Amino acid sequence: MLFDPNNHVIKLCAQGMNLEGEGKREEALKLFQMAWDDAINNLEKFTSAHYIARHQRNISEKLKWDEIALVLALKVNDENVKGLYPSLYLNIGKCHEDLNDIDNAKKNYELAHSFIHFLPDDGYGKMIKDGIMNGIARVKII
Repeated sequence: MLFDPNNHVIKLCAQGMNLEGEGKREEALKLFQMAWDDAINNLEKFTSAHYIARHQRNISEKLKWDEIALVLALKVNDENVKGLYPSLYLNIGKCHEDLNDIDNAKKNYELAHSFIHFLPDDGYGKMIKDGIMNGIARVKII
């Protein structure tokens, strides 16, 4: 994958994920915010924005950060990033669904589905595919 484990921003995000796993959400968010502040390229900014989104207390703020992450991911010039698009569109679709904006939920679930072939054939890929298909079923498209 394209993530350098020696990269400062990636290290901060990894440390934040460890804190997240320990249930220390506020401490994790501080590290993700620090990663965002220190990020110098689209990949670093995308990565930190993705984790910041996961820690928002309301759906509108989560949607804002998920959209920031997607815009940045779309600017990363690396084919490997396309495997992340389904998850990003799924997250945005779910936010719209939770905000009762079904038209935008449908649009984003459709976009997530259009990139499904980039997902790896593993547990992560299956989880994202299932999420997309469940979202599609909930808003009754495709």
